[in-house]
Amino acid sequence: MTTTANAESTAETTNRSGLRVDRGSLRSLILYPVILLAILGLLILWLLTADLTNTERVTLAPGELWTMTKQHLWLTLVATVIVLVVAIPLGVLLTRKPFRPFKGFISGVANFGQAAPAVGLIVLFATWIGYGPTAAIAALVVYAVLPVLANTMAGLDAVDKSLIEAGRGMGMSAWAVLWRIELPLAVPLMLAGVRTALVLVVGTATLGTFINAGGLGLLITTGVNLDLSRVLITGSILVALLALTVDWVGRVVEHIARPRGL
Repeated sequence: MTTTANAESTAETTNRSGLRVDRGSLRSLILYPVILLAILGLLILWLLTADLTNTERVTLAPGELWTMTKQHLWLTLVATVIVLVVAIPLGVLLTRKPFRPFKGFISGVANFGQAAPAVGLIVLFATWIGYGPTAAIAALVVYAVLPVLANTMAGLDAVDKSLIEAGRGMGMSAWAVLWRIELPLAVPLMLAGVRTALVLVVGTATLGTFINAGGLGLLITTGVNLDLSRVLITGSILVALLALTVDWVGRVVEHIARPRGL
């Protein structure tokens, strides 16, 4: 009886595969989308019962909102994929011995990209590439590459060197050690960097409206320029919900991909 009670009261449990599962973390992952859906439902209910003007009805029409949401998601998805394709291999490369001397320089360039004002980067790329989604995506990539790059390098550098030596002692090649030991152990930090980059991209993509890149930022600028508070509030809430949803998806992936025992 005592053993059963202690097992049920513990905060963690072990599944059949031997993976330690934090019950509190699982509960938060399940409740998170429920809360987000509740907020979205309240927003929809508020808009349905509000006395909207003709301009607000046109701007907040379901079709228009869905179009702007798809544009925002497209900017986010393309920019994130490019960041991952560039930052993760570059981070791995800079942790290899022949390329370590370049680590400081590349990190400094990435730091400059994030330290620069986001709106300034977007306008700069727009004047260089031209107005539209391409310039916005280029600016988002430069702005979001640092978290993924830094966390990839930090995760690989944090791997216990004795484990690497043990792998080499077993006859594994450098490539095998990287894929079977270093990268799996670095996954938690790497995924944390990806989550940070995703949230940055979602929030910063609202600025794409200034260069005709579309997205939910159009609601915010329209609300400010025309003094339409309902449009402004709707745009702000939708962007926040989108960022929180992306963060939740990142947490789920991080929970699933976390190596056993970590």
